[in-house]
Amino acid sequence: MTTEQHYDAVVIGAGQGGSPLAGALAGAGHKTAIIEREHVGGTCINEGCTPTKTMVASARVAYLDRRSADYGVQNGPVNVDMVEVRQRKRNIVETFRGGSEQRLEDAENLDLIRGEARFTGPKELEVRLDGGKTAQLTAENIFINVGARPGGVPVEGLDAVPTLDSTTVMELDEVPEHLLVLGGGYVGLEFAQMFRRFGSEVTVVQRGPQLLSREDADVAEAVAEILRQDGVEVLLETEAQSVRQDESGGIQLTVNGPDGEDTLSGSHLLVAAGRPPNTDLLNLEAAGVEMDKRGFVKVNERLETNVPGVYALGDVKGGPAFTHVSYNDYQVIEANLLNGGDATIAGRLVPYTVFMDPQLGRVGLSEAEAREQGRDFRVASMPMGHVARALEMDESRGMMKAVVDGGTGEILGCAILGIEGGEIMAMIQIAIMGKLPYTALRDGMFAHPTLAESLNSLFATVED
Repeated sequence: MTTEQHYDAVVIGAGQGGSPLAGALAGAGHKTAIIEREHVGGTCINEGCTPTKTMVASARVAYLDRRSADYGVQNGPVNVDMVEVRQRKRNIVETFRGGSEQRLEDAENLDLIRGEARFTGPKELEVRLDGGKTAQLTAENIFINVGARPGGVPVEGLDAVPTLDSTTVMELDEVPEHLLVLGGGYVGLEFAQMFRRFGSEVTVVQRGPQLLSREDADVAEAVAEILRQDGVEVLLETEAQSVRQDESGGIQLTVNGPDGEDTLSGSHLLVAAGRPPNTDLLNLEAAGVEMDKRGFVKVNERLETNVPGVYALGDVKGGPAFTHVSYNDYQVIEANLLNGGDATIAGRLVPYTVFMDPQLGRVGLSEAEAREQGRDFRVASMPMGHVARALEMDESRGMMKAVVDGGTGEILGCAILGIEGGEIMAMIQIAIMGKLPYTALRDGMFAHPTLAESLNSLFATVED
């Protein structure tokens, strides 16, 4: 690459949408560049899915170790070495990242450029390279895949005390004595349970009336009950007012809740609320690319911005911030640009799993959403305590819930809070994709004893 270079396509950001897109464009013969300012792999590999789920696995081992007597297995005290937990996480991240880097570097027609990009015109970029030099790039098509980052909350004194976010909390070398968590979304809950299992006292502060605001109230309450059973203190309808550091270095968090004002004492504070987009340094104004008031890039159903030839994919465009969404964004663009298709993101089914333990797998409409839409629907619901396999494994916490169309019987959505909930959810998702009526799962024959056969019992609870 020279300091002035023209490409057929430039991808800004080597995340889980940008990297495969760059590879596909290059593989189709397009001269392509992909620009990455930090780590190949994006949030997922480096600060999101891969490291967190690796640490969730370590926390689950600690949990099972402490519960060994429940299975008739006698064991001694559990000691968690956070340095070893952290190193295991780092090793897996480096392996995944290295593989992604190698694929990009080995691809023909593709330049991996290390640096930070900013627009200087609709199809023009200036890249400040890692070595200190600057390169000027032009391209027929530009794809924005710069993701988002942990955000803050407007709490008095927050800037004056040491805080953790979803990235830095995974770099701790000791188990916190008492972790305070601001935010009751899926990120906050995964870390709350994780560190409770590592041995921390944990308090979750949630401003809203329930955890996981997108879920039905009964599902959210079941999640809260599981966390309470694990020893996590859950404070609902509680708003952080101010925070300060005391003389010993501890955190004093003043909150206002149903019982009035209170001050919580903790050793560490994790802020797990909100993720603003990484658009502030892109100089999108120079390209004329429109953003919303929060800085997310506006796109249409084909992921095109208002500027012809400029696209956005992944977290930077707003909406659900999941890796599989980013990857599907890549698939939509590939289908349209390289295969002459007419793919869109309109109406796509977006599943997700909260990797607490047990998992919460979700897809499609919740009961509340179906009611808001005025749908004719019926509900299937069952506790995991009715699932033979869950009882045999002594993992029977949680519940299963599904919403079906009152007329066609097609499944509209489900929430599976239970052991391997994400995998059971995926089975129902496939049924939704195939437009199967719920009776197909109610009456189907599944192997015994598996978690899958719970679908017989779940959909038997739908009232005819």
